[in-house]
Amino acid sequence: MDFAEKVIGRELKYHGAIIDVEVQTVELPNGQTATRDIVHHCPAIAILAITDDNKAVIMRQWRTALAKETLEIPAGKVDDRDTDPLQTAIRELNEETRMQAAHIEKISSFYLSAGYADELMHLYLATGLTPVTNELPQDDDENLALSTYTLDELAALNAQGLLDDSKTQVAYWYWAANQAYVKGLING
Repeated sequence: MDFAEKVIGRELKYHGAIIDVEVQTVELPNGQTATRDIVHHCPAIAILAITDDNKAVIMRQWRTALAKETLEIPAGKVDDRDTDPLQTAIRELNEETRMQAAHIEKISSFYLSAGYADELMHLYLATGLTPVTNELPQDDDENLALSTYTLDELAALNAQGLLDDSKTQVAYWYWAANQAYVKGLING
């Protein structure tokens, strides 16, 4: 069976600085029509940055949409400054952590909420972290507090429900499943 829906109408409902919201009228495979609310967002990156003492760099920050502080790995939008996700990861690592990585590799790409949004997240692993010599400007509207956590400490935070950000969850589970590989990168 072909599940493809044919878009037969589009109406832009909102154009913002970060997202656009569109209402689509689609024709279903059975010939009926339906309405789809779509949030368009540029691609994004996230970085599981592991220090030489085998700790993950985690940021605490306020998220207005949730009205609470979150614990998250470094992340950012792929935009006109760097249209390549890898270059964006390098830039965001500098901006948010003031570090650079001797080794950076792609872990995976995944959609954050495929039911209504098209945001594609590219997740990277960064090791061999050292301070940058040329600090890039940080975003004016970001207030971040950096900490480092062992895998066991993240497991405890996760058990308490404090790792509820999806990209951080994926990174946490990747690290938990690939501890030996990550440790091998650190130990060279």
